[in-house]
Amino acid sequence: MGFALVGELLSSSDGLGRQIFKSGSLHAISAVMADLIATIVLALLLSGMVVRVARWLRPWRHDLSRCHFLSRTKVDAMRTLTRRSVIATAGAALAAPAIIRPGWAADTVKLGCLFSSSGTMANLEGRMNYVVQMAAAEVNASGGVLGRQIEVVTTNPASDWPTYAQMGRQLLQEQKVAAMFGCWTSVSRKSVLPVVEQNDGLLFYPLHFEGEENSKSVVYLNSPPSSSVLPAVDYLMSADGGSAKRFFMLGSDYVWPRTINKILKAYWAKKGIQPSAWQEQYVPFGFSNFQNLVNQIRSFTSAGGGQPIVVLTVVGSSIPDFLREYTNQGLKPTDIPVLGLDMVEADLEGLNTEGLVGNLNCWAYLQNAPGPRNQAFLANWAAYVKKSGAPYRPDVAIDPMVSAYDGVHLWAAAAKKAGSFDVPEVRKAFGGLTFDCPSGYTIGMTAENNYVSRGVFIGSVNEKQGFDVLWQSKDTPKPVPFSES
Repeated sequence: MGFALVGELLSSSDGLGRQIFKSGSLHAISAVMADLIATIVLALLLSGMVVRVARWLRPWRHDLSRCHFLSRTKVDAMRTLTRRSVIATAGAALAAPAIIRPGWAADTVKLGCLFSSSGTMANLEGRMNYVVQMAAAEVNASGGVLGRQIEVVTTNPASDWPTYAQMGRQLLQEQKVAAMFGCWTSVSRKSVLPVVEQNDGLLFYPLHFEGEENSKSVVYLNSPPSSSVLPAVDYLMSADGGSAKRFFMLGSDYVWPRTINKILKAYWAKKGIQPSAWQEQYVPFGFSNFQNLVNQIRSFTSAGGGQPIVVLTVVGSSIPDFLREYTNQGLKPTDIPVLGLDMVEADLEGLNTEGLVGNLNCWAYLQNAPGPRNQAFLANWAAYVKKSGAPYRPDVAIDPMVSAYDGVHLWAAAAKKAGSFDVPEVRKAFGGLTFDCPSGYTIGMTAENNYVSRGVFIGSVNEKQGFDVLWQSKDTPKPVPFSES
């Protein structure tokens, strides 16, 4: 094999290849293309004609990107096509059984993750990739789904909201995932929403959030305000919770905090509380210097007019930064308790929580939830961290981890019930699904919408960088997607 053969291939295959791509018969010609490209790559190694082949393939790069049987790594290599990239791809071809593969291998089905492992959300979102893989491993160990093993494809949107949409599109269009699990903030979810709707995809969203949304393309694994925020605020306004009458709202500047606070202000107004009883402040993502804001909270506390509380809706790294300044300035929960609506156990890592004991959060799961199911989950997570080398503490679990874990099992149950991985069929199977959650509750879905009914916990910070269960609901309240305000 030498120059003559390569020349013949280049001259004869160009017009034929273009015609084949235009015909759309991609699956029918996959074997032919595999042989053709493999032959060319081997000839390259012998003849050194890298530059000429690069020129030949360059006009095809857009056609190749539409071939679902090409992995993204190989398409990207053909897009750049330097001498180094072609030789690297050739090496991979020699080591692998084939260089062209279908989007789903015959024995696997793909799930995608849209969680950041860098940026302001990394400490929280990064661990979500691992818990999805842990749940997938459990499903695989029990026989998989419809005869296939789950393969998890992870991404890193780097806490950049538009990148979530870009990577979501790649997961759906290039990786052909059957479902995606992802996003923490509502702004990242809303950036992905048109992508999943346009591609008839399915996003499992593991955070409690502001509600006011009901898309058939999203499974809302956690709670809207009616079954999370409002029960917690009601508790703090009760005699048992301290009879709160004044409210300092401090949040990150995006849709979730602003919508939550809008709902709360309408709720308080219906109870006869005047606007003079609350203040409202917002900070950018990643904000860390809370000195002036905590000073404002100190002044708010001393102004009189009834028991004050802080309703905290900052997110990511801003939470521990706020708590440090709160402690540094000598504020105490007995003076003005903090209800951290996005605060989880991971936010307390590395903090001295002795001065924070008594501050509160509310979620559908707490690490200290009682019962054998939670103990089994915690043991499995600790073992998985050790086995996988995940860069997270094996003794810390947070609510969105459990929600994502539940979501993988709910998706697997729906696919089995539907007898299909096709999104419309999986969606039809949601009604009546249940799962025994590590929280101790049996969570469930109805055919009415894609919201999951969950239990409710109010937690109180303890001295061990965790939350004790202060209160929990008797059952799983029906989620109400839209507020009355």
